[in-house]
Order: sequence, then structure tokens, then C-alpha cells
Amino acid sequence: MDTDLVFLVGLLIILIIISAYFSGSETAMMSLNRYRLKHRAEKGDLSAKHTQHLLKKPDQLIGLILLGNNFVNILAAQIAAIISLSFFGENSLFKTTLLLTAIILVFAEVIPKTLAVISPEKIALPSSWVLRFLMFLFYPVILLLNKLANGIIRMLGVGTLNRDSDTLNASEIRTVVEEAGSRISHKHKEMLFGILDLEEVTIEDIMIPRSEIYGIDLTGEWLDIVEQLTSSRFSRVPCYSGNVDNIEGVLHMRKVRQFLLARDDFSLDDLKSLISDVYFVPLTTDLYVQLINFQSKRERMAFVVNEYGDIEGLVTLEDLLEEILGDLSMENTLNAQDVFPQDDGTFLVDGAANIREINRIFNFGLPTDGPKTINGLITETMEDIPDVGTTFLINGMKIEIVKTLERTVKIARLSADDSKRRSS
Repeated sequence: MDTDLVFLVGLLIILIIISAYFSGSETAMMSLNRYRLKHRAEKGDLSAKHTQHLLKKPDQLIGLILLGNNFVNILAAQIAAIISLSFFGENSLFKTTLLLTAIILVFAEVIPKTLAVISPEKIALPSSWVLRFLMFLFYPVILLLNKLANGIIRMLGVGTLNRDSDTLNASEIRTVVEEAGSRISHKHKEMLFGILDLEEVTIEDIMIPRSEIYGIDLTGEWLDIVEQLTSSRFSRVPCYSGNVDNIEGVLHMRKVRQFLLARDDFSLDDLKSLISDVYFVPLTTDLYVQLINFQSKRERMAFVVNEYGDIEGLVTLEDLLEEILGDLSMENTLNAQDVFPQDDGTFLVDGAANIREINRIFNFGLPTDGPKTINGLITETMEDIPDVGTTFLINGMKIEIVKTLERTVKIARLSADDSKRRSS
């Protein structure tokens, strides 16, 4: 009697361990990071490849695990009943059932599933070898059970399980990057966010406005043109006749300077012969498309035109790369030209300053879904050209009009709202 009791109790313990294995395996498989798993499989990890194979048909995997788990639990319940009836009498059956239920819940469900959630790879990858073997062994039974279950589901008017592909949209990728924490440096995060934003930003958001285009007027004095050629800090310079509307082309300054050094009789006609054709792009082109176009056409500069063909501005490859990499210049030219920090913590900002640029550098948090410049933002908000001294708030930033010129705001003072500053 004692030997039989020891055998049955031992068998019961083994069944509870097997039940814990199935429960933990199920949770571990469903908790795996699919992208880390794919990476390991591509590196040649056989366990990861087996796991991927199983997860391609999750309904069959779940069917296998539930088949094994339920079979083991039912068998354990039967053995517990035999032990109770044979050795302790009928009066102990209810107590045995309660005890077995508690044991299975704690040791075969809660503990293994909790461990599986904490370390899914440590449980799922080794389990994949056993589960693949069991899948091969019991495949006809599992297939029959799945067909029966799917048929009943269809009779209820519900579509059968069809797992979506493991793809992420831009917003989900952004969340993944944000949740990476210190494992990705702040600079690298900013670069990734810049790439993700390329399709949401158009050329209009980053272009150099028409009024700020630096170029060479070919109708000007020759000595003035030569002075511009020798002193220009740009590698490519637009050339026009009279104004930008009459654009002639683009000069590659390296070629021009070679001619200037090699020839004393360098003339305007020689200069015109070095001018390259102009590349035009629509105002509404998103940055991702334009980056591809720059690459395919082997261009680095483009003139931006509106729907009527009028030139609105200029965009360069460097402007696009700065959206990803940040400022590429050795020193912050925007800080020197458009924004002037004051001793009292405020900033004097040129009305023509680009909102996206100053937000990126100074973290002002001004809205970028409307006007592109400070002047445009102010005039749209006020619906008028405000008087000097006018003050208002936008997104927690206090804006004071310092100087106006004709129909534009020339200089504004920006500072954080006092209440926001105190709360922070």
C-alpha cells in the first residue's frame, strides 16, 4: 500500500511539473519579442528558427499546448481521486480536489507563467525543440482539433485566426525608440526621429525663402561679380538676370575659382559657359521623396516652385540631411543671424526666422503646423500687423513685438511664460 501511494504521489508530482512546463511555454511563446527573435534566427540560432516556425501557425501551437496541458491536468485529477479514494476514503475527495486545485494554480500556472513573462527567451527557445517534436508526433490530432474549432467559429459568424504580419508603422517605431531608454543615445534617437519625420515634413517647411536666396546677378558690374565669386562661402551659387524669377542656372564655385586662377582674361561669357541647368521641385514634395530624388538625379540643390511655377525658395541636400543629423555647420549660424539671447534670459528673434529651426535649436515648442516663420505665426495669430509692445502667449511662450517694418514684424522678444517657469 505504501509503495503504491509513493508511486502515485510521484506520478502526480511529475504530471504537475509537465503541466507547469506547458503553461510556461505557452506564456513564453506569446511574450517573445518577435524582432529580437527574428534577429537571432538570422544570426543562425537554431532554437530561434524552431520558435519562428512554431509561431508562424499560432493556432496550431496553442492547440498543441492546450492539448498537452489539459490531458496532463485531467490525468493528474484522476490520479488525485484514486489516491483520495484508495488511501483516505470518500470523505477526503472534496478536500483532495481543493488541495489539487490550489497546487495546480500556484505551481503549474501562476509561478511558471510569471517566470515566463520575466524571461520568455530562456523558456521559449529551449522549449521549441520539444514542442516541434510533439507537433510532428501529434500533428494529425492537432490538425483535426483546429479544423473542428475553426468550423465552429465560422458557424458563429466569426473569422478564423489570421495573425497580422509583424510590421510597425512610423508611430509604433517611434514608440519603440522612445521606450529603448538609455540603450539608444539621445543623439541617435534624434536621428531616428528625423528619419521618421521625413514623410511628414514638406520642402516648404525647411526651404530658404525667396527673399533670402543668395545669388549672383549676371546683369551687375563685372567687378562686383568677380568679388562675389572670390568671397562666396557657398559651394554652389544660383545665377540670375535682374531677379530670381529670371534664373539662369547654378555655378559650381570650385570650377569657377579654377578658371579665375588659371586665366587673366576670364569674362562674363566664360562664366555663363560654366553655369549648370536648374533643377525645380514642387513646394509640397515631402522630404523623403525629395531625398530620393536628389540621389537619383545626382543633384544637391533645387529651386522650389508653387503651383503657378513661381519660385518660392531654395532647398539643398544639406538642408534635408540637417533634418536627420542636426546642424551640420561648424558653428550655429542661426544663433548668430536670427536669434539673439539676452542677459535677462529672453531672446530677440528676427521675424524671418524659421520656426522649425529655432524650435530644434532652442526648444521653444512653437507650433509648426501653420506658418513657417515667426512673422507669419504672429500675423496669423493676431490677424493683423500688431503694434510695437503688443504681448501675447503661444504654447507657453511669451511673445512681445519689438519692431515692425511696413507690413511685417521685424523683431520679436520670446521668453517662457512666468507661470510655466514657476511650475517647472
